[in-house]
Amino acid sequence: MKYILITTSANFGNMFSMAGASLFMKFLPLLPKQILLINFLTDFPAITIASDDVDKDVLKYPRRWDIKFIRNFMFIFGFISSLFDYIAFGVLLLLFNADGRLFQSSWFMLSIITELMVLLIMRTRKPFIKSKPAPLLLLSIVGMGLTTVFITYFPIGAIFDLEPIPLKILITLLGIISLYILATEIGKYVFYNKQ
Repeated sequence: MKYILITTSANFGNMFSMAGASLFMKFLPLLPKQILLINFLTDFPAITIASDDVDKDVLKYPRRWDIKFIRNFMFIFGFISSLFDYIAFGVLLLLFNADGRLFQSSWFMLSIITELMVLLIMRTRKPFIKSKPAPLLLLSIVGMGLTTVFITYFPIGAIFDLEPIPLKILITLLGIISLYILATEIGKYVFYNKQ
């Protein structure tokens, strides 16, 4: 269930962001090979969520497959994801006047880091810092985060048409990621309290 909830909301948000961005940009928001690499780098940690523990309060009573719950979760957290994608788009295009390659490199990194953080946040109903993730899950998230930085800042990135992100843009992206984490935690708190 964790995998279904996280994957559907992330994919819905990314699809909505990509479709919207392609309407007003003169270049592709991400190249096909960059999208495939994002999927590869985020799917491995998503698969390791099977090794994660389930919070004790979730095990108190049997649960049934609830399509309405999954749909609502997907829409709410997909919307939050897209909102922060559009904030990043605005910052990159309007504030930093990013060209195609810099925009793609920045959104590539932002997409992966936010999706990895969502794995930590959405895997529990509690605040994510109060629920210890499985060692394999945590290791895969850290490993793929470091791999993302390595690919972006080292010559291998040229294979994927990526370039190093300037420090002031990187700091701004980290600020957007921090706000996204906060908004997702608040959204999660409100969503589960209404259930």
